[in-house]
Amino acid sequence: MTKKINLLANLKSDFASGLVVFLVALPLCLGISLASGAPPLSGIIAGIIGGIVVGSLSTSHLSVSGPAAGLTAIVLVAITDFKAFDIFLAAVMVAGFLQLILGFIKAGTLSNYIPTNVIEGMLAGIGVIIILKQIPHALGYDGDFEGDESFLQFDGKNSFSEIFGIFNHLHLGAILITVISLTILIAWDKVPFLKKIKLVPGALIVVILSIILNEIFLSSGSSLAIAPEHLVKLPVPQSVDDFKNIITMPDFTALGNYKVWITGATIAVVASIETLLCIEAADRMDVQKRYTDTDMELKAQGIGNLLSGLLGGLPMTSVVVRTSANSSAGAKSKMSTIIHGFFLLICVLTIPVLLNKIPFAALAAVLLLVGYKLAKPSTVKHFWEKGKYQFVPFIATLVFVVFTDLLKGVALGLIISIIFVLKGNLKRAYHFHKREYEDGDIIQIDLAQEVSFLNKAAIKSTLNEIPENSKVIINAADTVYIAHDVLDLIREFKAVRAKDENIKVKLKGFKKAYNLENTDEIQNHVSIKHHDDQLEQKGKKAKTELNN
Repeated sequence: MTKKINLLANLKSDFASGLVVFLVALPLCLGISLASGAPPLSGIIAGIIGGIVVGSLSTSHLSVSGPAAGLTAIVLVAITDFKAFDIFLAAVMVAGFLQLILGFIKAGTLSNYIPTNVIEGMLAGIGVIIILKQIPHALGYDGDFEGDESFLQFDGKNSFSEIFGIFNHLHLGAILITVISLTILIAWDKVPFLKKIKLVPGALIVVILSIILNEIFLSSGSSLAIAPEHLVKLPVPQSVDDFKNIITMPDFTALGNYKVWITGATIAVVASIETLLCIEAADRMDVQKRYTDTDMELKAQGIGNLLSGLLGGLPMTSVVVRTSANSSAGAKSKMSTIIHGFFLLICVLTIPVLLNKIPFAALAAVLLLVGYKLAKPSTVKHFWEKGKYQFVPFIATLVFVVFTDLLKGVALGLIISIIFVLKGNLKRAYHFHKREYEDGDIIQIDLAQEVSFLNKAAIKSTLNEIPENSKVIINAADTVYIAHDVLDLIREFKAVRAKDENIKVKLKGFKKAYNLENTDEIQNHVSIKHHDDQLEQKGKKAKTELNN
């Protein structure tokens, strides 16, 4: 059961976070357009639709949709193959149509079968990539802004080679702006006085100050002045006719081309998987632990891609970078996402000249902090302390996301997690059932002997359906092993949602720790103890009968 939210209830924080996401999304929309070989405005169009349309239809409270770097390889190959952007737009519409179908056949539940350590590894990997990719921009080497979320680039270089290459392109003005920006952003969260003026996001102060500083450098003829190639590049239409020339419409006759359908299907599958991964990550970031209807999310993405293709935009997904920036900025509801979409629309129509004065170095500082929050050393330490069954899938996902791509990294982490689960649970069945008393006053949930992350979807669905003002007993007396994902899910339910909706929760029989490696030993111990208890009860019963 998803609790209804008043979108205007948190307008103060959502407006500020929407502004931060807009500042992060703007250069990414442009950069992904360039990396995809598409017109610059196509990325902005996808960002606008992802914010306003998908944001309105989605049930996610934090997720932000827009053009994704994970699709750039597919987009670049398709545009090159079709030799016409309007034919490619027809494929984008096909992708949207197929995503709608996926939503109606309820394919969204697939994300529930991805364990937490894999999701956290994916987020940490994205954080490392953000840091690696923003270091050159922070030091004044912007190149073509290619592949900002991928280790390998289309020019044959990679994140490390770009970093090593910056020593020949250092720019003192960009470095100065980066240092000042990072100082402000860090102080904004640490200094008590600055915390009181949270209505103004630190990123906004950073952007305004960077523009002012660079204008001073330019007007004084200083060597610190940052050249136009190191500033945001947004097209500046002068009239309505200019807008018409910039926006491209799809070639509907291309729908008869089977290659268009193959490309559309490829985009639909990859975009849907990336979206589901991001939605699962977004729900993990939500401090209120609200759940997203993933089937509805696929429908929203489908409608978004249909419109994006129709209006000349790139295909979109829910995007981790923007979502994490949204969460870090303090967003409370999806109004933040919608506001960011309107900011993109307004800026394209009114102030492209002003936005083109923003140095990439200032935006890099914002993203460096986002990357650090995703890949904190404390996260690595947390999974290390949980043992190899949690740490190995986490670190494998992190490394492969950084050095290959998001889907390959998650696939490897998922395979390793499944191998570990199968190793420890090969001879055990999984059972989860809910028993409700006749008077309806109490709901009892008895957990099976083994509860792995494969049971997460069923348990999550059951907890989500528990009505307000209920009394719930979750019994783990016979449970030998519970996956960390499920334990976290139950703890979060009791600590957050149960309090919000007046649900009284009693946890029965839970152990302080569950160790997958020792489940056989624990199971034997539990079986022996259970057998001894039965013998003791039989002895007492016999003694009573004898006395009578």
